[in-house]
Amino acid sequence: MSTLYWILLATLTGAVLSVAAAASLAFQVSSARVSRLISYAVGAMLGAAFLEILPRAFELTSSIQQLSATVLIGILLFFVLEKFVLWRHCHVESCEAHDQHEDPTDHGRTGLMILVGDTFHNFVDGILIAAAFIADVQLGIVTTVAIIAHEIPQEVGDFMILLNSGYSRARALAFNLLSSAATLVGGLLAYFALQSLQGLVPTLLGLAAASMIYVSVADLIPGLHKRPEIGATAEQVVLIGLGIGSIVIVGFLVSGSFAH
Repeated sequence: MSTLYWILLATLTGAVLSVAAAASLAFQVSSARVSRLISYAVGAMLGAAFLEILPRAFELTSSIQQLSATVLIGILLFFVLEKFVLWRHCHVESCEAHDQHEDPTDHGRTGLMILVGDTFHNFVDGILIAAAFIADVQLGIVTTVAIIAHEIPQEVGDFMILLNSGYSRARALAFNLLSSAATLVGGLLAYFALQSLQGLVPTLLGLAAASMIYVSVADLIPGLHKRPEIGATAEQVVLIGLGIGSIVIVGFLVSGSFAH
């Protein structure tokens, strides 16, 4: 199977699956259950960043120090982007971007802001998926799994915002699917650009790892601290462990499939 086919399959599947799962959850489950998905997403993203993406990036780079600096700069970059609301990765109910008590005069402005930010976010995800597949098919699959795990709880929050901002369920689903199509566009553009710019692959992998680390540590984990009870903490630790374990298992299964 060609690299381009893998990128098409991963970006298209990821976009449709994350939106469909998020829509189902947003319409049917309680916020408490959604928070459990966030714990799992933390583990999946950190597992992918530290166990798969960074090791592969270090193998490909000619300068470990430069790659480490790329990860550091990437974390700072995502902080700045979030500050300017260009890329919003907020998953907690009390977040100002996910406020459930919007101004009735909002007239959909908050929903539009979320859609614009989410489209940019999905476009970048497509680029990162393509870079991972160009480096290695196994890495591409693991990266896609981690991104989907992160997308589902985020899309649930986005659905809540759109509904609260006056969108109907059908329109919210349609706009989220359209926004998710940016993943496919980003993947295709990156594939054709990176074929002649292979030297950028380690840098993009470093930025992918930085993105996952930043979102996990800065946006997701603080929300988990709002439930400090022993039982809740134990549940979160287990789910984070399951997220990490799923990345390990996927990596093991995929490496076995491509061993020959």
